[in-house]
Amino acid sequence: MIIAHYAHRLPADYDIGIIRNRASARGHLFDAIPELYFKAFLLRERGRFGAIANEYSSLYLWRKDEGFRDFLVGGRTKSVTDSFGRPQIETRFVLDALKGKANEARFLYKQEQDIPLDADLTSVFAAEIERNREVAEEAAVVASAVGVDAQNWKLTRVLVSEKEPSGQEQGAAYQVLYLARPLLKELPKVDTRQAELVS
Repeated sequence: MIIAHYAHRLPADYDIGIIRNRASARGHLFDAIPELYFKAFLLRERGRFGAIANEYSSLYLWRKDEGFRDFLVGGRTKSVTDSFGRPQIETRFVLDALKGKANEARFLYKQEQDIPLDADLTSVFAAEIERNREVAEEAAVVASAVGVDAQNWKLTRVLVSEKEPSGQEQGAAYQVLYLARPLLKELPKVDTRQAELVS
């Protein structure tokens, strides 16, 4: 699995209504994309939920790298590059991803964490997988994933949630304008993953 995320910084006086309309108009086009667990159309709005600038972004959870590859070569980035220019796409290899019990995707939380230079990677990864399982059990979670940047040795934690930010969350909070979820139902659930780990 692969997490892919790209963002577009917007001017302070940008009409956010344009972004909301874009997500509403284009979201359904991603409802049947092969090998895609979900795509979140995201907004960080200046002055809301801790954001100091306007930002429009997209975050994908791909089941297989072929799906991401086909997305790139099939011209699906054209509408983005035509409107906002060529984005820098961050990619992470997924260590663990689970479907939660909730259904209404209202916010996405993304946290980056450096892996210390002398840390034992096997232990770090095992701890992150366990942490992700615990997070996915929480009632408000739609989906939870953790990935690794193996070039810069960073962890990326992604949480799709019904829960509005309280100000105590770590990382950045995004408003979910639309969640396309072609294969979300096929993402392993917490109880399924627990059974796999025990057997």
